[in-house]
Parts: sequence; C-alpha cells; structure tokens
Amino acid sequence: MQRIAIFPGSFDPITLGHVEIIQRGTAFFDKVIVGIGTNAHKKYLFTEAQRLEMLRIAFDGMPGVEVKSYGGLTVDFAKEEGARFILRGLRSSADLAYEQPTSLVNRHLASEMETVYLHSFPETQHISSTIVREVIRYNGRLEGLVPSAVAEYIINLG
Repeated sequence: MQRIAIFPGSFDPITLGHVEIIQRGTAFFDKVIVGIGTNAHKKYLFTEAQRLEMLRIAFDGMPGVEVKSYGGLTVDFAKEEGARFILRGLRSSADLAYEQPTSLVNRHLASEMETVYLHSFPETQHISSTIVREVIRYNGRLEGLVPSAVAEYIINLG
C-alpha cells in the first residue's frame, strides 16, 4: 500500500518554504499531493488557475509530487485520494499553535488520519505567502522567496 500525504494550502503564492517541506516530505511518502484548498474567507492575490499553474511550474518533473485543487474539508479530500497523512510545515511556535487544534479536529473527523509536521530549515523560516504578497504588491525582488520559474511567471503576469 502506498504511503500518500496531502500537503494542503492556499499557495497564494507558492514559496521556497513550501517547496522545502514538500521536497523533504517525498523522503517519507511515496506520493505527496499538493492540494489547493478553497477558503471562502480569504481574499486571494492570484486566481485558483494561476495558483495551480505556479504549483505545476514549481514541481514540474519532481517525482512523487502531484498537484490538485479541492473544495470542502481537507480530510475528505485526503480520503478521496487514498491518503492517510496530512503533511504540514512549522516555522515557529505560532504555526504550531495554529496547526495543533486543526490536527485534532481532523483526527476527530477521520480517526485514521495522521498529521506529520516538519520543521522548516532556518533558511526558509522567515518566508510566508503573506510576506511574499507584500513584496509582489510593491514590485520587490522575489529571488530567494519563490522558485525562480514561479518568479518569472509572476513577473510575466504583469
């Protein structure tokens, strides 16, 4: 049986921090499905189609990584995909404080689901999609924040 993990997020946009956790996750899982979830309470800078394209660009040719979008609960998406694991990255104790109750609710909804946390490396701990969106809004330099091919895609969106 394949060990499949879901790495959920809004990826508005994908960052090098996301990429690091997903790449490291492929050492533990046969497949990591990067899932763009929809959050009705969030205001996105990029459309879902653009975010999907950025993910495809970031993971093009990377073995063991698939990109999909979904609506509804992450645990339901995980079950549909045959996943038993939800992969999450932690940059700080604030991330853990946010992730822990979410993990407990997911466990309540699907007792077979395990959440696996990987701590970000120091080189990417400071990167968040929120910060990257601010850099984009003010035409700042994206180097070192997002994959270079994604930076090029964003610049070409104009």
